[in-house]
Amino acid sequence: MEEILKHDELSIEKSRPGRRGIRFAAVQKHAAQYLPAQYLRSAAPRLPELGEFETVRHFTRLSQLNYCLDGQFYPLGSCTMKYNPKAYDALSALPGFTQAHPFAPESAVQGTLEMLYRLQELLKEVTGLAAFTLQPAAGAQGELTGILTARAYHDARKDFKRTEVIVPDTAHGTNPATANMAGYTVVNIQSAPDGCVDKEALKNALSERTAVVMLTVPNTVGLFEKDIREIADMVHKAGALFYMDGANFNALIGAAKPADFGADLMHLNLHKTFAAPHGGGGPGSGPVGAAAHVAPFLPKPMVELKNGKYTLSGKMPKSLGKMKAFFGNIAVCLRGYCYLRQFDGRTLKEVAENAVLNANYVRAALKGRFNAYFDAVCMHECVLSLNPAEMNGVHASDVAKRLLDYGFYAPTIYFPLIVPEAMMIEPTETESKEMLDAFISAMEKIYAEIQSEPQTVKDAPHGQCVSRIDEVSAARQPNLRW
Repeated sequence: MEEILKHDELSIEKSRPGRRGIRFAAVQKHAAQYLPAQYLRSAAPRLPELGEFETVRHFTRLSQLNYCLDGQFYPLGSCTMKYNPKAYDALSALPGFTQAHPFAPESAVQGTLEMLYRLQELLKEVTGLAAFTLQPAAGAQGELTGILTARAYHDARKDFKRTEVIVPDTAHGTNPATANMAGYTVVNIQSAPDGCVDKEALKNALSERTAVVMLTVPNTVGLFEKDIREIADMVHKAGALFYMDGANFNALIGAAKPADFGADLMHLNLHKTFAAPHGGGGPGSGPVGAAAHVAPFLPKPMVELKNGKYTLSGKMPKSLGKMKAFFGNIAVCLRGYCYLRQFDGRTLKEVAENAVLNANYVRAALKGRFNAYFDAVCMHECVLSLNPAEMNGVHASDVAKRLLDYGFYAPTIYFPLIVPEAMMIEPTETESKEMLDAFISAMEKIYAEIQSEPQTVKDAPHGQCVSRIDEVSAARQPNLRW
């Protein structure tokens, strides 16, 4: 460990006076011609002084310390860290897209507008919904767009008494936050023992005050809501709208259309289902689709095709307005468009089938060691649960940290909150059987360690550049600077 830490000194610690990679002529005297004296430095800034070779090695080494999708398996539940084809990166970097100015006239960006229009049409096709807006730059903003669209719908009907949004406890955590941000009162309902919506609890929560019921499908415990059509009917009978969180759509794409479930609104995460992984916090894109009776209230403008030309239509009198300056995240929209063009109906269905198959393969292989909290066929992810009392005091966080030593990124842990000691594992549809077998083997080895030498797991990780930290002290006394 000492060798690794010494090798990983900060660049300022490796600095030696006088070392340079490239030399520039002194600019201080020339700067005085353009800047007032009080804004000029009196002393040189303290920056690392390194040769080019040292600099390249330093940053290459740092990159090797990072876990990334190009190097390791990411079993990160609910985040769909699947492979992003390099061809899409190249296409999204074409100058015709990247150098287009946001204020460019429509005549100068017909190619971009055509791509956006075709993407809207493809999203309508795979969901069965009547219209899509591509403005939202993230899934959470897509949720907010959907809820504000629902508010505009109810307001247009002068149905102002609808002040509540019902959210099951198996929803994505952003759902209640979104409803609250939109000014609604959040009504949380507990799930049934099988992990799906408790229809009796939903029946009791529905009223003339209900504006929207937000349902994550598949939900965060990885299960499909088996009574979804009946649930949609209950929601509509109460005069409310059914909003479907489609962040997990890779388990359904090509196999089912949310419009057939009765969804009035839904968002999709292009940066998850449609091949643009959002590790590191970005980039994102969360298009929102709507059924015909709600579509007029979506944000404007939308891309339309008129007389052979693509144009942004602002003639939407019932629209809630704009949700984002300019027009969405073009680079991620382009990746999503490429993804959909690569497949047809049959192969899109195979995407969903493989996502479900891979998750259930992991779930079944680990049964008896790490068991699923809900013992049922799952969809895109399996949620395992540990009982520390039966695991020699080992917790989910210990297993996650030990996985790092075996070369795998840790799964999502302690979420969803309704599962004790949760480990949420999503293999995605793009991982091979060989990779899944390697992951399963690592988990089996960790299970064996828990039985014979649990302290090894409790002290993990052992082979990383940073060992286990005192998390309590780190939270109370964070060291935020060098």
